[in-house]
Amino acid sequence: MRIRPGFLFVLLLIALAAGYWLRPWLIAPEATPRLVEPRGDLAADERSTITLFETASPSVVFISTLTEVVDPWTRRVFQTRQGTGSGFIWDAEGHVVTNYHVVKGAGKATVRLQDGRAYTAVLIGASPDHDLAVLRINVPFDPPPPIPLGDSASLRVGQKVFAIGNPFGLDHTLTTGIVSALDRTLATEGATIRHLIQTDAAINPGNSGGPLLDSAGRLIGVNTAIYSPSGAYAGIGFAIPSDQVNDVIPQLIAYGQIIRPYLGVVSDERFSAAVLARLGLEGVLVLNVEPGSPAAQAGLQPARMAWDGSVIPGDVILALNGQPVSSLKSLRALLAGLHVGDVVQLKVWRKGEVREFEVTLAAPRKGVRH
Repeated sequence: MRIRPGFLFVLLLIALAAGYWLRPWLIAPEATPRLVEPRGDLAADERSTITLFETASPSVVFISTLTEVVDPWTRRVFQTRQGTGSGFIWDAEGHVVTNYHVVKGAGKATVRLQDGRAYTAVLIGASPDHDLAVLRINVPFDPPPPIPLGDSASLRVGQKVFAIGNPFGLDHTLTTGIVSALDRTLATEGATIRHLIQTDAAINPGNSGGPLLDSAGRLIGVNTAIYSPSGAYAGIGFAIPSDQVNDVIPQLIAYGQIIRPYLGVVSDERFSAAVLARLGLEGVLVLNVEPGSPAAQAGLQPARMAWDGSVIPGDVILALNGQPVSSLKSLRALLAGLHVGDVVQLKVWRKGEVREFEVTLAAPRKGVRH
C-alpha cells in the first residue's frame, strides 16, 4: 500500500503536538538544579596561601616587549611584538626587577599592573651574567607596594615556595612547590649562572622574572629558567637567590651595570706555569702591577726580567681572605663576590717568605679586568 506524502506530514504534526503536551509528564521531577551543600571553614594552609597571593600579586607585573623591524622592500621601520615575561616592584621609586633575557634586544617595554594600568618602561641597568635587569615606571597615583625581601641563605631543601607570574601570557598565576635543591649552576646563552635555587613549583615560559616567595610572602628568588627538552614545564625550575638579587640590583640602579672590584695585578698562567712549578707553589704570579691600583698602594711587587732573560719572581698571591687562590680564574671568582671599597687580606709569597697584605678594593679602570 502506498502512503501519500500528505499523510506522513499530518502524522509528523500529530507527533510534535503530542510531544509538546506530554512534555511536563515526561520530564523527571528530580531534573532540577541541586541544592548547594554548605562547607566548613577553609583549612589553615589554604587561608594562608590565599592571603599570600592576595598580598603579593598586586606587586607582580606583566611585561611585554617590542622590537623594531625594517621592511626590506619599503625600508620602513615598524615595531613587532618580541615576547612577554614577568617582573615585580622593587621599591617605592618605581623600579621593576625582571630577567635580562625578558628585555634583551627589545626596543620598547610595557609594564602592566594587576589593575590593568600600563606604563612604558625605561631600562635602568642590566647584568647578563646574573640574568637580571631593572626597569623603571612612573606611576602617578596608588603605586603597588614592593614585595618584602627575605634571605635565601637560610633556605632548606623541602621548604614550601610559591611562584607568581604570567605563564603563556596568563597574568597573575600562582603555583606552589618546594625547594628541590640549592646551589645549582645553569649554563645559559652567553653566561653561566651560579648558586641557583631549584624548585618544582610550575614555571613556564612567561614566568621568567617573576618572584619566588617563601610561606611568609617574602621574596627569596627570581624565577629565571626551566629545564625541559620540550620548552614546557617538566618539574625542574630555577630561581636566582634573593641574597644575590639584593647585591646586584642596587648596583644596577646606581650605575646601570655591575661594578666589579679589582686588584690591579697582571698575570699570565701559561708564562708563569714554569716559574710556579720551579718554586713549588700554586697561585698567581704577579707579572705587573697597575700604577695607582689597590695592589700598588698595598706594596705588591711584580716579577723582573734578569739580564740573561730569566724571570726573577716577585710576589705570588696564594690566598684572598683565607680562600686559596689556585689560578687567575679562581682569583677573579673570589673578587666577583666582593664590592668596591671592601678591605681584603692577601696571603703572598715573596722571596721564600709568606706575608700578609691588607688591600682596599677599588673600581677598575677602563680595560682592566682584575
